[in-house]
Amino acid sequence: MSPAPAYDVVVAGGGPAGCAAALTLAHAGRTVLLADAGTGPPKAGEALVSMGRLLLADLGVAEPVLGSGHLPCHGNLSAWGSPELHAVDFLHDPYGHGWHLDRPLFDRRLRAAAGAAGAEVAEHTAVRSPSRQSDGTWQLALRDRAGRAGDRTVRCRWVVDATGRGAAIAVRSGARRRTGDQLTGLHLTLDPAPQTPLDGRSLVESDQDGWWYTALLPSRQRLVAYFTDPDLPVAAARGAERFRQRLLATRHISRRARPHGLTILRPPRRAAAHSAHLDRVHGDGWTAAGDAAAAFDPLSSQGILTALYTGLSAGQAVDARLHGDRAALSDYAAKVTTARTAYQHGHRAVHAQETRWPDRPFWSRRQRSFHHNPPPTKGENSS
Repeated sequence: MSPAPAYDVVVAGGGPAGCAAALTLAHAGRTVLLADAGTGPPKAGEALVSMGRLLLADLGVAEPVLGSGHLPCHGNLSAWGSPELHAVDFLHDPYGHGWHLDRPLFDRRLRAAAGAAGAEVAEHTAVRSPSRQSDGTWQLALRDRAGRAGDRTVRCRWVVDATGRGAAIAVRSGARRRTGDQLTGLHLTLDPAPQTPLDGRSLVESDQDGWWYTALLPSRQRLVAYFTDPDLPVAAARGAERFRQRLLATRHISRRARPHGLTILRPPRRAAAHSAHLDRVHGDGWTAAGDAAAAFDPLSSQGILTALYTGLSAGQAVDARLHGDRAALSDYAAKVTTARTAYQHGHRAVHAQETRWPDRPFWSRRQRSFHHNPPPTKGENSS
C-alpha cells in the first residue's frame, strides 16, 4: 500500500506565479509545499502596473508586499514611431501608480506571505525527477541547492509548474513549448547618479534593429536594456565598448544614462525575452502557471501581472479539481488563452505603430509574423 501523500500540492517555482498559486491553495486549506530553486541571475528593472495592486489585494498581501523598498512609477515615456518623446502619466489611472520593483525583495515578501498563510516554503530547493505513481499521486525528489540539508523525496496529489519559460515539469509531462519570436535582451545596471533629480518614469526608444528601455531602480541605479533578435549583427556586439557606442547614439536613452557615468561599463548580460506558450497548460496531475504557461515580450509590461493572475487562477482551478470539479482546468486554460489573445492583439498594435524601418529584419519579421500568425481567437483551446 502506498504511503499517503505528504502534500495536496507541490508548487515548483517561488516567483510571483508560484507564490500566488501557493497562497491561493493555502487559503483554501490545502497542504502546500512551495519549492524555490533560486537559480539564475538576479532579476532587476521589472515593473508592476497599477492593476497589480488588485491582484495582490485578492491574495491578501498588498500591504506587506508593496510596502517600502519599491520605487513608484508615475508614468511612461516613449519615442516609438517617431523620434519625438511622448508621455503618458498615471494621474488619472483609477488604480493609481505602478512600481519599479526591487524584484528580489518582492519575491521574498511573497514567499514569506505564503509561509504565513500556511504553506511550507523550501528555499533554494529544486524539484527533480517527477514521477507519476500508479495510485495517481506524484513522487518528487527535492534537491537542496544550498547544501544546507539533505535531499528528500516527497509525495503529493498535484503539481503546479511555475518554473519559468523552460516549463520543466510540463514539458517532461508531454506539453510542447511554442515560441512566437526570438527576442533577446542585453542589459546592464549603471551606478547611481550623484545630485540628479529622480524621474521614476520608464522610457522606451525604438531604433532600426530593436528597442531600448531604461528605468531607475529602487537602489537609485539605472537599468539600461536593448532588445533585438539574437541572429542580428547588433546582438553579437556584446562587448562593453560596442554597447556603449550604441547607447550613446540614442537620442533619449543616452540623456538619462549619461549622469550615471558611461566612461567604464561592464559587458551587458543577455536574457531571453521572447514570447512563448505551452500547447496545453494542464495535464494528468499538473498545471502550469506564469511564464511556464505563457511568457510575454517585456514591451507589454504585463509579465508580473500575468504571473500573479495565472498563479491565482491556477491555484483556484487545482483546488476545485481536487474537490472533483472536472471543468475547472478547462476553465483555467480558457483564461490563459484569453490573456494571451489580449496580449497578442496589443503586441500587434504597438509594433504596427513603428513604420520607419520596414526593410530592416527586426521590424519586417514582426510584420510578417502578424500577417501569417494572427492572434488566437477567444474560442481557441490552448489546453
